[in-house]
Amino acid sequence: MTALYLGEDDVKELIDMEESIKLMEQLFTRMGPGVTQNAPRTRVRGEGIMLHTMSAADDFLGYVGWKAYITTEKGAQFHVAVYDRNSGRMVALIEADYLGQMRTGAVSGLATESMARPEAAVVGVFGTGLQARTQLKAVCTVRNIQRVEVYSRREENRKLFAEEMSQWCDTEVIPVHAPDEAAAEKDIVICATTSRVPVFEGRVLDEGTHLNVVGSNFWHKSEIDVTTISRADVIVCDNIEQCRQEAGDFREALAEGHTDWSLMHELADVVQGKAVGRKTAESVTLFKSVGLAIEDVAMAVQVYQWAVEDGLGAPLPIG
Repeated sequence: MTALYLGEDDVKELIDMEESIKLMEQLFTRMGPGVTQNAPRTRVRGEGIMLHTMSAADDFLGYVGWKAYITTEKGAQFHVAVYDRNSGRMVALIEADYLGQMRTGAVSGLATESMARPEAAVVGVFGTGLQARTQLKAVCTVRNIQRVEVYSRREENRKLFAEEMSQWCDTEVIPVHAPDEAAAEKDIVICATTSRVPVFEGRVLDEGTHLNVVGSNFWHKSEIDVTTISRADVIVCDNIEQCRQEAGDFREALAEGHTDWSLMHELADVVQGKAVGRKTAESVTLFKSVGLAIEDVAMAVQVYQWAVEDGLGAPLPIG
């Protein structure tokens, strides 16, 4: 027996943002006890290297899987493996850098659809890396975005991001020179950086702003300040239990009593209509994503099935 090996080029050929958002909507619509299981990320550190692993099962799809990735000073490598629940056989091993970017963006797109004002048209972006790109693409997929302002520490990165994303999103993307410019007078703010400290001051946010905060999944890192969290009328997590372990954005605000885990909602509850994603037009809403293995597995299963249909990939003598 063989499994199917899919490289980055195969994945890029098979998925787009619109389909990815639909897939995440289907996942979060059915997510719950007895249907999906999600094991949080664990990390093992060696000298100059860190291994991150996470796993999940989806009884509706009939598959289980894991995601593993290595990070070093030179970069990162990502893989997802998918196993058939009935046979126990590995059916696919997939290079998953682009897959992870798309699933993270798609989940934020789903949250934006549920939490941002319908007329939202102006976006501020912090970060110019690969995650920031798919975050913006997702927001532009679910809202009619007319203008985007982007900030990062390096001017050349801001200019390149603006040029590339203006074309990909078919909208005006402008680099700005100060952090608060990217946060003020925005309908939606995206934080997708590697910063360990807040990237703007929450006092500059307008009423009605929606935030997607995705850059940090370490307890000692935070992209947003206490003021931002204290101003948020609705806070939604991709998974509260995993955010308890990894969402350093909340650490200081929790310690100072500005919020509490009991006041937050899970995205699945919002999508399923059990919780409200936006109370009023003036509400400041915040979505915090740390990334879930079940998202990777659901995306990987779909990519695998499409690859079989299209004859993509290479046989791998395993399983």
